[in-house]
Parts: sequence; C-alpha cells; structure tokens
Amino acid sequence: MRVAIALMFAAAAAAGAAEPDRYTVLLSGNRAGEETVLRLPSGELRIHFEFNDRGRGPKIDERIDLDGRGWPSAIEITGVDYFKGAVEERFRREGRRATWKSDVEHGEAADGGFYLAFNGAPVEVGLLAAALLRAPDHGVALLPEGRAAIEEAGERTVRKGGASRVVRQYLVTGLDFAPSRVWLDRDGGFFASVSPWLTVVRGGWEGAAADLAAAQDESAAQRQKALAARLAHRAPAIAFTHAALFDSEKASIVPATTVVVSGGRIAAVGRDGAVAIPSGATVIDAAGKTLLPGLWDMHVHLSSAADGLLDIANGITTVRDMGNDPDALLGWKKQFDEGTAVGPRVELAGLVDGSGPYSGPIKIKVDDEAGAKAAVDDYFRRGYAQIKIYSSIKPELMPVIARLAHAHGMRVSGHVPAFMTADQFVREGSDEIQHVNFLFLNFLFDRVKDTRTPARFTEVAEHGAEIDPSQDRVKAFLDLLAAHRTVVDPTLVAFETMFVGKKGTVSPSYTEIADRMPAQIRRGFLSGSLPIPAGKETRYRDSYRSMLRMVKALYDRGIPIVAGTDDLAGFSLARELELYVEAGIPPADVLRIATLGGARVMRRDAERGSIAPGKAADLALVAGDPSARISDIRRVEIVVKDGVLYRPSEIDAVIGVEPLS
Repeated sequence: MRVAIALMFAAAAAAGAAEPDRYTVLLSGNRAGEETVLRLPSGELRIHFEFNDRGRGPKIDERIDLDGRGWPSAIEITGVDYFKGAVEERFRREGRRATWKSDVEHGEAADGGFYLAFNGAPVEVGLLAAALLRAPDHGVALLPEGRAAIEEAGERTVRKGGASRVVRQYLVTGLDFAPSRVWLDRDGGFFASVSPWLTVVRGGWEGAAADLAAAQDESAAQRQKALAARLAHRAPAIAFTHAALFDSEKASIVPATTVVVSGGRIAAVGRDGAVAIPSGATVIDAAGKTLLPGLWDMHVHLSSAADGLLDIANGITTVRDMGNDPDALLGWKKQFDEGTAVGPRVELAGLVDGSGPYSGPIKIKVDDEAGAKAAVDDYFRRGYAQIKIYSSIKPELMPVIARLAHAHGMRVSGHVPAFMTADQFVREGSDEIQHVNFLFLNFLFDRVKDTRTPARFTEVAEHGAEIDPSQDRVKAFLDLLAAHRTVVDPTLVAFETMFVGKKGTVSPSYTEIADRMPAQIRRGFLSGSLPIPAGKETRYRDSYRSMLRMVKALYDRGIPIVAGTDDLAGFSLARELELYVEAGIPPADVLRIATLGGARVMRRDAERGSIAPGKAADLALVAGDPSARISDIRRVEIVVKDGVLYRPSEIDAVIGVEPLS
C-alpha cells in the first residue's frame, strides 16, 4: 500500500505537483490511519484515506477534478469500505448534467448541485465548506438530494512548538441531525474534523485536537442550551386523563386512568374521576392512547449531546452507555441531568480492553492486574455502575476484573474475550453478555478462537443457521445462563442490518423511518453492511433467523433480556422491540423488557421502570396500544423526563425529521 502511494506521489511530482497535505486519523485519540491530499497544478486532487478499527475500516483512493467554483466536476473512487466490501464510485458533470454511479446508488440530474461522494474521504467536507462560503447565500443544493448551508462558529489559535495557526470553526447543516463541524485554515483549506470517536487533523498538529474539541464542546453546549430552553415545557403539575396505563409489573393495560406529575415525581395514579387534579396543571387528554413508563435503551454509545434529542423524541428516558470517552460522556450526562441539553438519564458502563492490533478505540488499556485495578477503581470513583470487558482482554485477566468490579458492587459484562468461550465467561464472573453473536460463537470455538477480528460476525453469518435451541449442547448452555441469572443484551437490530442488509437497498431496520429522515441520513441507509459472498444471501438470512430463535429460547427459559440497540440513536429501539415480537415474545412482555426490565437490571426499579406514586416522572404517551401492536411504539406523542414535558413533533422539526403521517 505505501509503495503504491509513493509511486502515486512520485508520478505527481514529475507532473509538477507540490508535496501532499498529510492528515492523521485518530480513533478516540489513538492514531489509527491517515489521509493524504495531493493537489496537481491542473487543480486535480488525488487522495488516499484509510484507518484501522479492530480489523475494520475503509481504504480508498480518490481522484477529484474541480471546476472554477471549486466544485467536483469528476470523482473516481476505488478501494474498500468500513466492512472491507469493494468500493467503486464515479461522478461526472458535463454542463448542467450530472451522473453518478456507485455500488449503492446511481442516478442523474439536470440541475446543478454539489456532489458528496458516498464513499468519499473527509476532505470532501472541507471542499463543501469552502464552496458554501463562496455561495451568495452560503447555501447550495446537494446531489443526489438535499441542501447544505454554513455559518461560522468562531476561531481558535492552535500551537505546536513555537508555531501557531489561526483556524476557524464552521457549522455545516444538511448532512446530519445536528450541524457537522469542520475547521478551515484562514485560506479556506481543510484543517480538521473532530469528534470523540473519529478525528482527522492536519499532520503535525495532532496535539491541537483536544483544544479544537473543547471549542466545539463550548459551541455545541450553547446550542443545546438554547434548544433545551425552547423544547422543554415546564409546569407546576401535569395530569394525564383517560389514559390506558401500561402496568409494567403485570405487563397489562389499566384503562381509564389518571396520572398526576408534580415536582419531577409521579404524585398520584388512579381511576378517572378518583384523582384530584391540581389547580394550574397542564391537562392532557390521553383517550385512545397508552401511557408507558419511559423506555430504556440498554446499549448505546453516545456520540454527542445531540443524540439526546433523538432518544427523547422516541420516548427513551434512560440509556446505558456501553463504552465511551469518560470525560466527554460525563459532560453530556451532566448537561442532560441539569436540563441544559435535552436528553435521557445515562447509566454508565466503563469499557476496558487490552493492547494489540485489534484493540478497541479507547484510551484505557488493561494488560495486567495492576492496570485492571487502576481502571476499575477509576471508573468506580467516577460513578460508573458497570464494567464492560472487550475482546482483547487477556482471558486470565477476566476473572480478576470481575472480582475487582464485584468488590465495588459493580456489574460485569461485555464481549467474550478472544480465546474464551461464553461458557467460560459466565463461569468466571460475567453478569451479562453483549450481542447475541457471542452466544453462537460458544459453539464455533473450533472454527474461530480469535474473536477480535470481523470473524466474530462472518463465522456466525456462515454457520449460525446450524445452531438451534433444540440441540442438547445449546440446552446445556441455556441452563448455565439460567442458573447464573446471566443477562443477555442481543442487539438484534444491529445484526439485521449486518446480515440481511444489501448495498443499495434500505435495510429492514430502517424501512419504517427512511422517508422521514434528512436526505443525507436516508442516503446512508443504503450502505448495507457485511460483504455477503455471492450465493450466500440465503445462508446469511437463515443465520439471522437463527438469532431470533435464540432470543425466543432465552425468553422461554427465563433468562433476562435487555433491550439495547448499538445502532442509530433513538429511532432503532422500536425496531429492536419489533424483532423481539417477531421472534415470538408477546408484545406486552416486550414492553416490560424495555421499561421495568432495564430498571431492574441496573437496580433502579425502586425509582424508575413503572408508573407508581413516588417514582420518577419518566413517561411516554403513545398513540394506539403497543401492548397489542408493538409497532405503535413508534407513535410517541408526548414524553416526560424528570417531570419536564417534551413534544416529539417539536424535536423532529429541529433535527430535520418529517412528522409521522
């Protein structure tokens, strides 16, 4: 690869090109790859971009011809995408006619527009930002669809050694639910894009990333505070009348119910007409609707405070973050708790992993007992309730981590580390297993012992259909899980896209919401996931169906399940719950899993998870009856979190989501 890049640069040098601009790719602050941008005298750009994320990650070569406006007139991309699927993309503009074709989409347009490549390198956002700044109204139409705009958000002086540089932060809207942030040099050149997970920064200036992140956090916090003031409706009391109340203890509906909220608590619950409604209360007629305890998403990785808007808009009042940068995460949690940003309550799981080529993109590495103690103690000091073990932890350290965490009263869960079976993971102290694929890998240990690589997905896709709960070996394993009361966090929605999704087609995970999404989000739903070998589509689908059968077997055996997504914030939980029903779990029991079930696992059921006097006022009002038709859970009309009322329709307008029809 480096030889090919060197040859490309040598050829460009012979053509009179300057030295390329070099950028470093950081994953959670750790160097993981590079982007190089070579500008030829003709204006053509030659770009190489790649990074390694636990054996995954894109590797592309891109050529861009720019017209006199700095807009792409031609783009050619080859390489592989994040899951190592082949990439080939072409775009060409001739006059006002534009055509494009990739492995996921193709089309043409007669009107002008700025084309963003589906598989493009990060520098493309810098090119778009520069084009927006030159546009008369700082806005341009996008191809294939959508519109982007830009505004400045302040400048920063960054330093390295004795050198300094002034860079400006810009907010680009139209690409995501929240503005995308990009840093440009004073001359308009791309300097950096920064996020807690993936940062691309000009080579040599890696030390500036933390300062730029702090500036972004300050700007984002101001925006979130303004949105919270606009979207949060506070009243001395709220009264829901004529509601069908979901009793999560009994998994049943109580009709004709009045619920009064005051001071962030549920003040009263009773039959209509039997409960006094306080003077000055906001009264909501809930006739024909179901009042639920706030939903729990038990597997998220918050990427910004903006994710909180998506959660609340979908009735999710509590999430469990399963691994993140502690400083960023605790900052977002503080904003949600204080009400300076709209978002759920956050339960904290601290991620630990060992060093190595497939180590997770985190700063905390545990390679010996001393490191394990330091990490567990630090997470406990910061208020974490759980330790999540990741794939590169040495098997001999797993029981050590479990012992240290349990001594603090913390839960232990995670991926089953490489070179261990799920059976061993449970026997040596894990309280929970993340992701249903690790249950299948327990029976594929002769085929794949090193589960740090994408083999933990592909081997299950190839052989999961051979594993069935009726088999004696599976029954014995389920007996073990039941005896230990081991919790399972299946994240079926993530595997649906991975095993069933096809490039160029919206995954079943998103078909119900795709038409409501902003254009560029909807476009992303076409990406598919695992590269499925020719002729293996049926096999992958059958293996996914086997996953659903396994989840039903867990339920039948009384093994606790929690509803987590590890997918698109907010909107994915409804699909996760639909998949549990598709697996054969009754809708009312699924609702109990997603409310009281999560609260019980996290030992918060005295405070949350059901609707009863004295409990925290976390509620979701849903049109219809999801205890009978689980898909009604998508029709959230009002959410109350900590006694504050939010209207999802208002949040949707802010994040660019079309209203429910």
